[in-house]
Amino acid sequence: MTQGDKSKYTEKQKRQAKHIEEGYENRGVSEPEAEKRAWATVNKMHGGGKKSGSGRGKEINKASARRGGQLSHRSKQIA
Repeated sequence: MTQGDKSKYTEKQKRQAKHIEEGYENRGVSEPEAEKRAWATVNKMHGGGKKSGSGRGKEINKASARRGGQLSHRSKQIA
């Protein structure tokens, strides 16, 4: 997999990255930076792309996505 290739990600991971990217853009982050941050968040949650093999079912760490959502809601309450 070459750098930047997203073929090894599941459809769920791709949807999550798109949704996270939209959230960053709504908060005023540029489109390229929002995409970078979104994929970094997905990687942190899932530990990278789709892994094959037995015993790979790991719990997803949602802390980074939850924190982003809390920040997003906080800015709406202040404004």
